[in-house]
Amino acid sequence: MAEKRVSRWYFGGLASCGAACCTHPLDLIKVHLQTQQEVKLRMTGMALHVIRCDGFLALYNGLSASLCRQMTYSLTRFAIYETVRDRLTQGAQGPMPFYQKALLGAAGGFAGGFVGTPADMVNVRMQNDMKLPLPLRRNYSHALNGLYRVFHEEGVKKLFSGATMASSRGALVTVGQLSCYDQAKQLVLGTGWLSDNIFTHFLASFIAGGCATFLCQPLDVLKTRLMNSQGEYQGVMHCALETAKLGPLAFYKGLVPAGIRLVPHTVLTFIFLEQLRKYFGIVVLA
Repeated sequence: MAEKRVSRWYFGGLASCGAACCTHPLDLIKVHLQTQQEVKLRMTGMALHVIRCDGFLALYNGLSASLCRQMTYSLTRFAIYETVRDRLTQGAQGPMPFYQKALLGAAGGFAGGFVGTPADMVNVRMQNDMKLPLPLRRNYSHALNGLYRVFHEEGVKKLFSGATMASSRGALVTVGQLSCYDQAKQLVLGTGWLSDNIFTHFLASFIAGGCATFLCQPLDVLKTRLMNSQGEYQGVMHCALETAKLGPLAFYKGLVPAGIRLVPHTVLTFIFLEQLRKYFGIVVLA
């Protein structure tokens, strides 16, 4: 029997952290664009505005919260998806059908979205803090400080503000990323034109990033608005109705920067994950 390497349960979280370090400025710009009440600046203009007002390092505001989010949200969804998938396919004649991958991705993403909600909320707040007037800024020094202050000042319920939206978004983006990546990689390898190498990983993850962006953008906009709110929304439906007043395209506000951020993040995550699996994975008999 041939040998192959499979991921350890925490590799997804580590790979996502590596990708987040590279794509955090794009994530910050996306949050700024989504929280505009009126479209005043585009992606390049927003980036220049941030640098001009607060300096280049302001593009990395909230990086600690972003890493904290990846080590909760992404670690959970990757651990569930890859562990269960490997168990189900062990000794099987072929790969799982796509609908099973999608269901498994949705379950893992929903759980990861819930677990990662507190860090995600602090991440959004820290990235958006510089846009607020000085008296209204929260000035969290790092992610743990933000989590503690939200818990102490606003209660545990506020930590999970927008949890339904974050979990739903997590389910969709995980289907788009993990399930579509596995399926795209399977199809690419099935052609016989490419082997299991870094170009195949790039191609499959690029396709997965595009699918994830398309699926989750409307929920991503609502999630960002809910997490950054100061009590102006009464719930998900109220937030959706208020956003709809700005026109249907408001749900896709920041689509280009979201794609520019999510596609490279997806590509880097899977390239890092495949390298971790190749050099540090568990050897099993295929």
